[in-house]
Amino acid sequence: MPKAQITFFKEIDNTVPVIDFLEALRPKRAKAKCIALIKLLAQEGYELKRPRTDTLRDGIRELRTEIDNVNYRLLYFFHGQNCVVISHGITKENEIPDKEINAAIANKELYKSDPEKYTYGETEQYYEERT
Repeated sequence: MPKAQITFFKEIDNTVPVIDFLEALRPKRAKAKCIALIKLLAQEGYELKRPRTDTLRDGIRELRTEIDNVNYRLLYFFHGQNCVVISHGITKENEIPDKEINAAIANKELYKSDPEKYTYGETEQYYEERT
C-alpha cells in the first residue's frame, strides 16, 4: 500500500503540465528515471529525503534526478495527510528560477480552492503504464 497518493495538477484548460514535461523528455531514460522517482515518492511519502527530494519554499518541494549533467526536477506539494500533487517539471542548471517556484505556489493555491477541478483523474494509470 503506497504511503502517498500521487496526483498530477490539471490546468483549467485540461492540460497536465507534468505529463507535457515527461512526454517531451529526451533521452527516454530521463522520463524513465522521473517516473521511477514518482513511484518512489508514492512509496515513501513524507519519509523521502535528500538527495531524491528537497524543500524549496512555501510548501513546495522538488523531486531530483540527473542524467548526463542535466538536472531534472518535478515540483510538488503535499495536500492533507497523504496526497502529493505534482505541479510541473523543469530542467535546471543551477538554481530553480523563482518563476517556477511561484508557478507551483499558484498551482497549490488553485488546487486547495477546488481539488477535484484541478486533479488529473488518470495519474496512477499514467505512471504505472510507462515503465
